[in-house]
Amino acid sequence: MAEAPDSGQEKTEAPTPKRQREAREQGQIARSRELSTTLVLIISAAGLLLLGPGIAVALMDEMRQGLSLTREMILDPRWMTRELGEMAWRGFLAILPLLGLLILAAFLAPLLMGGISFSWKALAPKFERIDPLKGLQRMFALRALIELFKSILKFLLVGAVAALVIWWDLDDFLRLGLTDPRGGLLAGMDILGWGFLWMSAVTLLIAAADVPYQLWEHIKQLRMTKQEIKDEFKETEGKPEVKQKIRQLQMQAAQRRMMQEVPKADVIITNPTHFAVALRYDAARGDAPIVVAKGRDLVAARIRELGEANGVLIFSAPPLARALYQTTDLNQPIPAELYRAVAQVLAYVYQLNEARRKGGMPPPRPEVEVPEGPWTTEAP
Repeated sequence: MAEAPDSGQEKTEAPTPKRQREAREQGQIARSRELSTTLVLIISAAGLLLLGPGIAVALMDEMRQGLSLTREMILDPRWMTRELGEMAWRGFLAILPLLGLLILAAFLAPLLMGGISFSWKALAPKFERIDPLKGLQRMFALRALIELFKSILKFLLVGAVAALVIWWDLDDFLRLGLTDPRGGLLAGMDILGWGFLWMSAVTLLIAAADVPYQLWEHIKQLRMTKQEIKDEFKETEGKPEVKQKIRQLQMQAAQRRMMQEVPKADVIITNPTHFAVALRYDAARGDAPIVVAKGRDLVAARIRELGEANGVLIFSAPPLARALYQTTDLNQPIPAELYRAVAQVLAYVYQLNEARRKGGMPPPRPEVEVPEGPWTTEAP
């Protein structure tokens, strides 16, 4: 197997979609010249069978007209040039349908394998192509030997079919000299068309073997080493340290946005040191309370600091703080199981704020009842 020139690793891995896409952009596509040649030959033979008689009659009429000379034509020095130009144009119009069919076949043939691809990079000059040492290497490479074998095999197959066609149509060939010119020409075109078709059809055997080989060879050339796949993954997905830095920055940005919501909270329920969850309740809308900020340890301490600095009530209820932290995401309503416990806290907050505003006695601190759940199993 080929080895990677940079790392010494064997290219054992299948090419990635990115590698195949880049190869296509550079004009490196699996192509089978045998398939294209076979398609062109078969379409040419079919066109000759369909259009050959009409072309033969048109060319025969042109020859008859060109050989029908009058005395005035012979004595006119300009007639020959003019007549040759007109005959050439009429002959071109006669074979134009067959030429159009051949051009169409030449364009359609590559579509059967690889599709349409145009790349300026493939047109760029490559000086290694004119390197004599590399040229010798290509001459004696395995690919060159395979191409030589295909050429010899094609020659033998087509030659054998040609010999069979001549042997099969030998009597018809001999009878051509006994027929009138028009009939002989049409019969000759028919023999030529069918013989051409059979000789073209035998190249299908070469194309049927060449197509899978070209696909295999193309994939083999695009194979990658394990290191190349790792490098491509890093290039596509980003290096791990870069991704980690991006996630860190995203978390910091999310925390900044979260901390900006703490002053708008109605209450901060704490563990009191390990957890802190800030809640906001919009009585006008009547929806469930929303968790606007939450955190543990250092983040919880920062939430408490912001709450104290902005006059948000800090309420210590370890089971409730733990339950809210585990069950509710940011900017999401609290679960229905915790409605009663949170309602007790909010009622106390509103009563305390009202008492402070009027200068009355503060209400008694409620004993918050948290229902059984998975949050009750975690230690504070």
